[in-house]
Amino acid sequence: MASVSKVSLDPEAEQLLGLVRKQYLQSPQFNGLHIFGDVAQSVGSAAQLVAAGLVQVMTGEDYPNIHIRPWRSRRSVEAQLKDIADLSDDDYGVALYPTPLGMKGVRLPRRFAHRPYAQAMARGRGTLDLAFFQFDVLEQYRNDGRFRFGFGDAGASMGLTDEASEDGDVFERDHVGMSHIGFAYDLREYDPDDPNSPIIRRVAAFYCDLAALTPEHQRRWETYEVGPEGLDPHPLWWNSQMGHWEDAVGPFSRLFMELENLNQLAMLSFGETMFRTVERPPEFGWLLRPSQKEWDEFVGQLDKLLSENLRSQFFERAGVEAFDDDNRPRGTLTRLQLFMIGGGASEFAARRLLGPLRTVRKARQAPAHAIRENITDKTFVHRQIALLNDVVEAIGALRVWLSTHPNCSGWEEKYKGMQTYMI
Repeated sequence: MASVSKVSLDPEAEQLLGLVRKQYLQSPQFNGLHIFGDVAQSVGSAAQLVAAGLVQVMTGEDYPNIHIRPWRSRRSVEAQLKDIADLSDDDYGVALYPTPLGMKGVRLPRRFAHRPYAQAMARGRGTLDLAFFQFDVLEQYRNDGRFRFGFGDAGASMGLTDEASEDGDVFERDHVGMSHIGFAYDLREYDPDDPNSPIIRRVAAFYCDLAALTPEHQRRWETYEVGPEGLDPHPLWWNSQMGHWEDAVGPFSRLFMELENLNQLAMLSFGETMFRTVERPPEFGWLLRPSQKEWDEFVGQLDKLLSENLRSQFFERAGVEAFDDDNRPRGTLTRLQLFMIGGGASEFAARRLLGPLRTVRKARQAPAHAIRENITDKTFVHRQIALLNDVVEAIGALRVWLSTHPNCSGWEEKYKGMQTYMI
């Protein structure tokens, strides 16, 4: 495409291009120039700019709010020219935005200095265009107590806590937050049966959110940026951002749904809940890097939510004693197995069902009795998915079994039929 300097424009078109650029750069949200009302003088000039590739047209066909350019126009130049030709005085109008070519050579205001993502938007990037990053870009925010970090199955959020915001010792550069962080994947070579096949998990972020970060954090994110090749945003996250809510959840959400189900059934059956909490810890989620330390912390948290989360009061109400005949204390998983056997399950079935929970318990105990090297092992990513899948299936099977209790005959599962994305 030709550069701006090689495009011959009428003086009126040059003037309109200047107005489009001025509106775009002066607006905090990078809004376009709204053309409406008496548009006769603008139509010819706008058509010149569109035909030259210097400006794009936004209408309600592109996005409900024409004052936001979510991405570079996905419609043909011919369609955009028709939008301009069809304008009338009683239309709401259209918005004109400069393209990257239309911004070429334009000197940006000083406020864009050291802000790479704000600069990218100023050069023509769309508000909802995505940039992709290594997954461990989130590590600082998860591990820094000044930040409120929330892990989802398909995305995350972070922001400075209220206490830190009011703390005069916290630098202004760290007064940042992002509510719409997503995950993305390259699964082209993934084989669930091959632990050595790659699962490439990335972070996806909108340019508008990145552009709102302080210069220091924009530059930090830039060092983690990767190319988009082969990457697709997680469908649960992307569809929710586009206003389409799927009847589906990820494995972490499914786990806590099943814990909630079991508490309801336990209350109906014995008048006591089975688990102390069914709330997800905000930092509990996918491994940010495939390291031994991340794995150990994950299985430690998971065990706390499973075997350590079981309530002694429930077992007492169900008639499962805390000590055996030799007055030795019973572990919670042993009491859960005895509870199932007492309810009619065979010992083999009970042991098999609780196998994944014992696997978590064993994995959690290993680092407690040894000094371990913090190795990097990409198979940890597979192992986390496989372990979560096994645990969710086990808890779900326990829910199905307990729902057969006579006192639960009228119980209906709240999340019945909801699909689970296991990656």
